[in-house]
Amino acid sequence: MSASATGRRHHVVIVGCGFGGLAAAKALGRAAVDVTVIDRTNHHLVQPLLHQVATGILSEGDIAVPIRDALRRQRNTRVVLGAVVDIDLDARRVAVDTIGLRREIEYDILIVATGARQSYFGRPEFAVDAPGMKTLDDALELRGRIFGVFEMAEGERNPAARRRWLTFLIVGAGPTGVELAGQLAELSRRSLRGNFRRIDPGEARVLLLGAASTILPTYPEALRERAARDLRELGVELHVGTMVTGMDEQGVDTDSTNPRVQRIDAATKIWAAGVQASPLGRVLAKAPGVELDPVGRVKVETDCTIPGHPEVFVIGDLMGLDDLPGVTQVAIQSGRHAAQTIIGRLAGDTTRRPFRYRDAGRLAMISRLRAVAVVGNLALSGFPAWVLWLLVRLTSLGGLKNSASVLFNWTVAFLGRGRAPRVISAQQAFARQAIEVHACDAANEPALSTAAHAEGGLP
Repeated sequence: MSASATGRRHHVVIVGCGFGGLAAAKALGRAAVDVTVIDRTNHHLVQPLLHQVATGILSEGDIAVPIRDALRRQRNTRVVLGAVVDIDLDARRVAVDTIGLRREIEYDILIVATGARQSYFGRPEFAVDAPGMKTLDDALELRGRIFGVFEMAEGERNPAARRRWLTFLIVGAGPTGVELAGQLAELSRRSLRGNFRRIDPGEARVLLLGAASTILPTYPEALRERAARDLRELGVELHVGTMVTGMDEQGVDTDSTNPRVQRIDAATKIWAAGVQASPLGRVLAKAPGVELDPVGRVKVETDCTIPGHPEVFVIGDLMGLDDLPGVTQVAIQSGRHAAQTIIGRLAGDTTRRPFRYRDAGRLAMISRLRAVAVVGNLALSGFPAWVLWLLVRLTSLGGLKNSASVLFNWTVAFLGRGRAPRVISAQQAFARQAIEVHACDAANEPALSTAAHAEGGLP
């Protein structure tokens, strides 16, 4: 029986409040439905700016908006903090765990927007020594590691040990890896100049490793070459066609034929090599007719619903449809499409309209005044692409307070040399002990390529 037949309003449950979930919730703000948003954190995160938190340009509050605040004006919407651990498609219920407290929430329509997480391609043990870049905890821990190694190098008398402290290794040469490498080079050679007495931060070695034959493999060749040239001018060492075969606390082993790269001693390793679909995809795939694609995403109908269950939408990075990339705009547009479909159904329109993605382009900032961008048939590099990157990221923040704070910190970092958010704490430095409790669960999960990461597209 439909909700309208019982005299009550439809209940729409949205699982995940990333770009897709938030877009769907906002689009339903004035609809005649009751909306429940469930997320394991209390904030909506602008993931494409995580690398700037890790390198001291922005603070965590700049890029994380409390979900309750973002939806405070929507009287039809409530927010639940917790992780969805099971979905009963027949009974139309989701099971939610909030720090050990378990409850069930019924729905009439379900939108699953839990996105993707870091992939270590079957080597989850790498996560201990090479954190990823998917959450605020990741970025804060990396900030502690990055600024901590300069402190350790300052007090180190052994030249070999000092070189290891001042070596940064990034695995993955997609947009995330390129942006991290550029910021680390700029941090060491520009922002930290004059901050130390016994070491020269500019002597830090920054290496970018990529398994593909080039950096930014989804970008046009001219932009790839421009990005590579800019990185080399900043002092970044590029090693493409190189895979990591082993890792420990002291460094990494690779399959490179270059003896200098076969074993790299590095205190700081950062993993930006790929993402994998949310585990909720496997829960949905238990239903008859629901399948996962080779990278773990849920194969959906053209309208973003799962086979046999038109009341269940899967959107964003978890959605497997037409080989769409896992970029932010896919999440936003599919979230709005799901909301518009729901509103149409309530008005009596049962037409199944396919989701059509409008490519909004791709952006990657290399450093101050340097970036590359593809928007339609237009390819930009250098200062124009950098300005576009700033404008697009600024508009993705979704609030005047956050935008003003980010703009101020950018002014300090890019026009000057300061990076105020450089505070590190023991909580951040040892956060991995808590963050990686689920690392072993990822051992048998398929992986998406770095090119599918949401940071590769315009938000």
